[in-house]
Amino acid sequence: MTFKEYQDKARQTAIYPKTEPNWIYPILGLCGETGEIAEKLKKVIRDGNSVDKDALKKELGDVLWYIANLAYELGLDLEDIAQTNIDKLFSRKERNCLHGSGDNR
Repeated sequence: MTFKEYQDKARQTAIYPKTEPNWIYPILGLCGETGEIAEKLKKVIRDGNSVDKDALKKELGDVLWYIANLAYELGLDLEDIAQTNIDKLFSRKERNCLHGSGDNR
């Protein structure tokens, strides 16, 4: 499945309040889902349990759903976002700038 196909399919299941601006709901959902991932991994550290990859896979899928719908609400294409990110990272790699901080490395 391509990112475009995923974004189109995710959009078909996007039933949420249309607030103004429309990106409010998906960004709050994204924050909540990433928090759930952090909580699961925190408990691994705290309790010494093994990582439940199936549970994390489901949570990561929820994160992807919110990212896809947030991108849609902002008028952005998920495939373009992915390609832009890879281009940026490989440019940094070629210039030996993967380490460090700041957006414009």
